[in-house]
Amino acid sequence: MRVHVADHPLITHKLTVLRDKTTSSPTFRALTEELVTLLAYEATRNVRVQTVTVQTPVAETQGVTIALPRPLVVPIIRAGLGMLEGMVKLVPTAEVGFLGMVRNEETLQPDIYAERLPDDLSNRQCFVLDPMLATGGSLIAAIEYLFARGAVDVTAVCLLGAPEGLAAVEKATEGREVTIVLGSLDERLNEKGYIVPGLGDAGDRLYGTV
Repeated sequence: MRVHVADHPLITHKLTVLRDKTTSSPTFRALTEELVTLLAYEATRNVRVQTVTVQTPVAETQGVTIALPRPLVVPIIRAGLGMLEGMVKLVPTAEVGFLGMVRNEETLQPDIYAERLPDDLSNRQCFVLDPMLATGGSLIAAIEYLFARGAVDVTAVCLLGAPEGLAAVEKATEGREVTIVLGSLDERLNEKGYIVPGLGDAGDRLYGTV
């Protein structure tokens, strides 16, 4: 598993405003979109491309275009939806699928209650959007589901992560082509499973339900 923690002043600045509990939901949503676009530059570093020939006003030249099959962007509902615009702004030709996940109160494990994905993910590069990598349960379930459907390469984009969640994902995905891109790797999880210092519940703050 590859891990990239983005170290850039603009990313740190935007995260600082997101962490502030007084930041309003409209500002939180706008900054999340901006932040994801910055993180997407790192997340798409190894996106597959193919060589093409184009004619400029001056001469013919070689360039590249994103290869087929197109990348698949998969936000985890609901909080991942707040990251979608920031990702597709950078990769507008990507296809978009959705995964809805909820915790099973009996097993305490995440269950997939809804999905809207292509039937065949063979040879696809997938980009999963989930704001918080806390315990890692939801992300692990999403990654395993995508690989089971045929994906060959999964990159997760998260605003924040905790060491405990990162370790859990690494253990669960051993031997797979998995990359984790984080805006910040925070200190730890607290007894309630929240990232510390974190930014609270991303879904609630995105949609004004705090």
